[in-house]
Formats: sequence, structure tokens, C-alpha cells
Amino acid sequence: MCTSAPKGRLVLIRHGSTEWSRSGQHTGRTDLPLLPEGEQDAYAVGRALAGRSFALALCSPLMRARRTAELAGLTPDPSDDLMEWDYGGYEGLTTVQIRQLAQPDWTVFKDGVVPGNTPGETLEQVADRARRVVERIHPVLAVGDVTIVAHGHLLRVLAAVFLDQAPVTGAGLLLDAGSISVLEFEKDVPAIRTWNWRPDAPAYPMEG
Repeated sequence: MCTSAPKGRLVLIRHGSTEWSRSGQHTGRTDLPLLPEGEQDAYAVGRALAGRSFALALCSPLMRARRTAELAGLTPDPSDDLMEWDYGGYEGLTTVQIRQLAQPDWTVFKDGVVPGNTPGETLEQVADRARRVVERIHPVLAVGDVTIVAHGHLLRVLAAVFLDQAPVTGAGLLLDAGSISVLEFEKDVPAIRTWNWRPDAPAYPMEG
């Protein structure tokens, strides 16, 4: 992906908790607000990142990501490429419900979605958006850190793309609401420094 190793780090922030993230319902384009607990998640992210400066901050335009960024003290530029996976006809359904409708071993990474009120997206379509984001931030990482506030599945795909892995690799990169993950370059190799760290954990992900 690169010819020289940027010095900056990519800080990925999943938005705070919402009603559907708590219930396990697939939340793509439905524009839900944060729960009070989700707002506390965002404040905790802000405390963890206090004093850090970013050469670029980006976020999904959806309310849950924008509000998380705001409460964390960030002023990011919104990007439609950072919207969550469009789940189509599976929007609002849990994995258990989808498996009753589709097949017992369904996963979004392996089997995708069906059209509904929105067309839905394939994994490759989500990965295309992630690639555009990575291409945008790569030059900025040469001069400083970048942060992105967005959604679970989108960030998992984006991390796989950043790491030069197949997009389906994101299936194994679990992300909790309100978590911070840090990607960087070890020499010329994109690498994970910290993954799925919550600010109430004892170790700080940006040190070292």
C-alpha cells in the first residue's frame, strides 16, 4: 500500500452505545442517537485522548458518530464513505432473526444482505469506501496522526484494508461501542498497536 512508512498513527473510534447496539440489532443507515451510557462512552474517549492533536479528524455523518466526536472534543470533517454498512432488508434485525430468515450460519461478512428499504451493500462495496478513506488519509499520516469516528462493521473493514488484508479479515476484528483502536506502521508494514481498547482499561493505547 505504501512505499515509505508514515510516522503518524491512525486512531479508530467506534461511536458510543445506542439502543440497537445494546440489543444487537443491525444499525446501518437508521440514524439513532446515543444512549446516556453512550454519551458517557464518548466523554471517556475524550478524556483518554486529552492533549493529543490530530492532523486530520474524520467521522461518519450519522448522528451517533457525530455526537460521539463532539462529546470527545473532536471537530471532524464528515464523510459519507464512513457511513455504516447498508444492511438493506436486514436493517434493525438481530443475527438470530436473520438466521431464521436466511440460513443458520449466516454472517454479514460471508453472506451479505438482501435489498429492503435501502439497496444494501456487498462486502466489496463497503471495502471500496474504506479504500477511498485509506487513500485520503495516507498522505496525512506522513505528517501526523489521524482519527476516525465511525461504526463497528465499517471500521473493521477499514482496518483490514489498512493492514493490506482481504476485507473479510474484518470478521475477526471485534469492536465494542466506545472503543479506541490504534493502527500504525512498523517499518514499512501496517500493524495493529492496540485493538478494541476501552478507556476504563488500565493501559493507554497511544503510548510506546
